[in-house]
Amino acid sequence: MREVAALHKEAMDMLKKTSRTFYIPITFLEPTLKKAVASAYLCMRAIDEIEDHEALGAQEKQQLLLATSEMLLKDFNQKEYERLVAPYQDILPEVSLRLGDWLSICPTDLVGTVKTYTSEMAEGMAKWVGKNWQVKTKEDLDEYTYYVAGLVGVMLTDLWKWNADIDTDRELAIAYGRGLQAVNILRNKDEDNERGVQFFPEGWTRADMFVYAEDNLALADEYIKSIHRRSIVLFCKLPLALAHKTLKALKNGKEKMTRAEVEATVEEVQAEV
Repeated sequence: MREVAALHKEAMDMLKKTSRTFYIPITFLEPTLKKAVASAYLCMRAIDEIEDHEALGAQEKQQLLLATSEMLLKDFNQKEYERLVAPYQDILPEVSLRLGDWLSICPTDLVGTVKTYTSEMAEGMAKWVGKNWQVKTKEDLDEYTYYVAGLVGVMLTDLWKWNADIDTDRELAIAYGRGLQAVNILRNKDEDNERGVQFFPEGWTRADMFVYAEDNLALADEYIKSIHRRSIVLFCKLPLALAHKTLKALKNGKEKMTRAEVEATVEEVQAEV
């Protein structure tokens, strides 16, 4: 294992490379939470890259995800994980290969929380790999968005309680994650169609998915009202503000926000909190 300080810098660099949307809000958090959330995001990104990997077959994905899920429920063995991913080290991205490193930067008191939720997410992803991501009903959509995004909200709720004794509503936390994911589903619909993935329930129009996204984002707005620490409010508000504005851009026929619009939103959120 590398020295923790060096690893933390590498983790933040990896965050910046894999998602600027979450890198910026994570930098707003105080040190303990910053390390815990960075660790959690990278662990979840590690399994997400396995779920989405174009060169892996469904059985390989399920085997990797389920084995990782089991490893996370016990004392994580870095060597065991390295043996698991060794046959795929030439095709898996660095963020997936270094799962053990991302766990090692997490504060000791919180690593169990990160492992538990990442394990549940990996198991849920494996389930949906088996279904070839074919959403048929709203219940299916709720289940899928819970596993890949709602769980993040629940985990964050646990972290806020531990670190700042902030009580937040679990269902609103799930809606927070669902709302962000629904915006992604709308943004990526054409790309998903090309790869044979169906996240729109049968009979749903684009307008129906907009309503689903808007309803969940409205609940996410309620979620933030119960948080009173500025750094955590900043963390939560920025992805939410970007989701609201992305939804508006999509409604106006744009594919996404411009870099300038994203930077302006960051400044707006910081000024108003």
